[in-house]
Amino acid sequence: MNISYKWLKEYVDFDLTPQEVCDALTSEGLEVDALEEVQSIKGGLKGLYVGKVLTCEMHPNSDHLHVTTVDLGRETPSQIVCGAPNVAAGQKVIVADLGCVLYDGDKEFVIKKSKLRGVESFGMICAEDEIGVGTDHNGIIVLPEDTKVGMPAAEYYNLESDWLIEVDITANRADALSHWGVARDLYAWLVQNGYKTSLHRPDCEAFSVDNEDLPVEVTIENNEACKRYACVSITGCDVKESPEWLQNKLRTIGLRPINNIVDITNYIMMAYGQPLHCFDADMVKGHHIVVKTMPEGTPFVTLDGEEHKLSNHDLAICNEEDAMCIAGVFGGKGSGTYDSTTNVVLESAYFHPTWIRKSARRHGLSTDASFRFERGIDPNGVIYALKQAAIMCKELAGGKVSMEIKDVYPEPIQDFKVSLKYDYVNSLVGKEIPAETVKSIVTSLEMKIESETSEGLELCVPPYRVDVQRPCDVVEDILRIYGYNNVEISTQLKSSLVIKGDEDNKHKLENLIGEQLVGDGFNEILNNSLTKAAYYTDLNCYSQENLVKIMNPLSSDLNVLRGTLLFGGLESIAYNANRKNPDLKFFEFGNVYHYSPEKKNNDNPMQAYKEETHLGLWITGKRVSGSWIHADEDSSFFELKAHVLNIFRRIGLPLGSVVFKECSNNIYHKGLSVMNRGGKLLAELGIICKKLQKAMGIENEVYYADINWTAVTKAVRKSTISFREISKYPAVSRDLALLLDKDVKFEAIERIAYQSEKKFLKEVDLFDVYEGKNLPEGKKSYAVNFILQDESKTLNDKQIDAIMTKIIANLKKELKAELR
Repeated sequence: MNISYKWLKEYVDFDLTPQEVCDALTSEGLEVDALEEVQSIKGGLKGLYVGKVLTCEMHPNSDHLHVTTVDLGRETPSQIVCGAPNVAAGQKVIVADLGCVLYDGDKEFVIKKSKLRGVESFGMICAEDEIGVGTDHNGIIVLPEDTKVGMPAAEYYNLESDWLIEVDITANRADALSHWGVARDLYAWLVQNGYKTSLHRPDCEAFSVDNEDLPVEVTIENNEACKRYACVSITGCDVKESPEWLQNKLRTIGLRPINNIVDITNYIMMAYGQPLHCFDADMVKGHHIVVKTMPEGTPFVTLDGEEHKLSNHDLAICNEEDAMCIAGVFGGKGSGTYDSTTNVVLESAYFHPTWIRKSARRHGLSTDASFRFERGIDPNGVIYALKQAAIMCKELAGGKVSMEIKDVYPEPIQDFKVSLKYDYVNSLVGKEIPAETVKSIVTSLEMKIESETSEGLELCVPPYRVDVQRPCDVVEDILRIYGYNNVEISTQLKSSLVIKGDEDNKHKLENLIGEQLVGDGFNEILNNSLTKAAYYTDLNCYSQENLVKIMNPLSSDLNVLRGTLLFGGLESIAYNANRKNPDLKFFEFGNVYHYSPEKKNNDNPMQAYKEETHLGLWITGKRVSGSWIHADEDSSFFELKAHVLNIFRRIGLPLGSVVFKECSNNIYHKGLSVMNRGGKLLAELGIICKKLQKAMGIENEVYYADINWTAVTKAVRKSTISFREISKYPAVSRDLALLLDKDVKFEAIERIAYQSEKKFLKEVDLFDVYEGKNLPEGKKSYAVNFILQDESKTLNDKQIDAIMTKIIANLKKELKAELR
């Protein structure tokens, strides 16, 4: 919110410097982001002077340029080449001197010595639009004859500097979205800090009805969305440029002047926080305004020429036939104020914040008006703002008020009732604040004391303070005006002992594994839990019907909660790869979300939703690159698998308790699923499919592991890591060469082996795979190593042969394996 220092002083009396005002606002919770000295015209007209054209001759090499000599009040006149058709000798003009900076929007250019068609030019004679004092470009500015030569243009145009205070308004402080709102807060701070001050704004005594020539009826059909609607008609308006003072005020805070009627509505909104809309009265067919919703899909063209399809949840301001405006958001084409407009209808209303917020998001329209309506305006300021706008229309446009104000307010919005106890204030603040100070602060914040006792106050909080509805909210208001810095830090430290629980152990494991992965060359990433539903198109394990959708998404790119960590990591990979950093190893701990429609239960809405913590690992690019002692080597799936197994080992998950199976998740081109013996999915890992890679703009293969951290930590919750001596008894190694069908995976051999011998079998490793010559068609050969060990004695040949015979028999039975 941009606040003008001078404008602020119109409502509250103070003698603070701009910096002191910023400090005061920040201390009371309205954090100031920037303070800047500004002029109502960009650049402050520096380098521009009044000059007199002494001579004006046609350019020898052009049929439209003129060569002039201009007196700028110096010893010698300046020669300037000018292309304006209206330049003539004897004129008083505005000249941009050498070195002057002129602006065209965000662009700027410096006036330099130049040659135009062979003739030197030492400056520029300016038109209105070139220096920002108007929009005319038909010719140069011609000043009155009595204008003093050499006068700075800033002096001629009475240009004064101001200070722009940029306040970061938090979402709950809708009351501060105006100069009047900020003035109210500053007034309370001034009172509390002992400054002599007063708060004031113009009264409405000048408002009067001139005639009844243009009565307008109002009907509210949707009382939920529109709580209050008021309007008044003004006839005989002369739509033209606003006076300089009004244009300067708007320019100072970053608004572009349009015409006097539109500028009045913008001025009222920025002054008092009440958005207004102005209709051309000829567009109000039947002189009847109807506030209602339109049928689904009704076409509507906004002022900017864009066509929208209205939803039956969009509140519209209509005449007897058509929609004229999306309420509180954007006006319709043809319904605004133009140069040809003479009669207008001013609208001032209070719309339900939720309705406006949804409509603005639905149509991708965000305006100054919707920004305020979405957060909640002052319902009791509707008529004041309307009267002030009508008074200004009479003064600046010569109009006449042609009806009594029509105010439809079926159910007046009441003050918030809050019971405040002094003991509660002191316990929450951490310091005893005198009762008189509490009463002084709440009164200065326009809260009414309905009754009081020695124990506390019964307060009526005005409805424009949508953020103050509970005792704790009132205490926060008291504290920010009293001053956070005035609450001393206690000299005592109080603490309590707690027992570590599952959550503490979970974080401990996360830190442990995080440190391990960083040591292995990974970088940790953190991505937004909000993502776009379009990522999940055609995915079998993350279908769109299982996504947790956001009711009021900020955009289509942030419309669901993530069902997997995958896409955040792919975005990070694409971002880095596009900046010549393709060799990457990322990990992320984060929550994922799942919705099960079949579990929907109206009595327990949360039953259908599930939230789990996952660990994602991403590897792409080169494993080794640019090393003088090692050839370049690409990353591989097996590197990723090794990292996953190391994580399991580190947290104490026995590898013998997990089973590897081929993964059916179609995010992978090829992948494995890791399950415990009970069938619970612990992790999935593999090579990301080409379709997803291409969609994300990634060239290198990406290896991704998704570890269900919630399930893994649950699996190791009761496991203990014990230490024991290295066995004194030797381990025995046996190798088998097995002839198997090509579709048999090693995990099947591993599973059968561990099922066959649970006590003495310690490891099963694959050390060779052969396919090709001398093997039957459709077959392949696995060379598998088995490690056997008894930790209490040495295994004898009879025991070893019995174990291997059992393993071979089961492999033959279940896999039709043959020994080579």
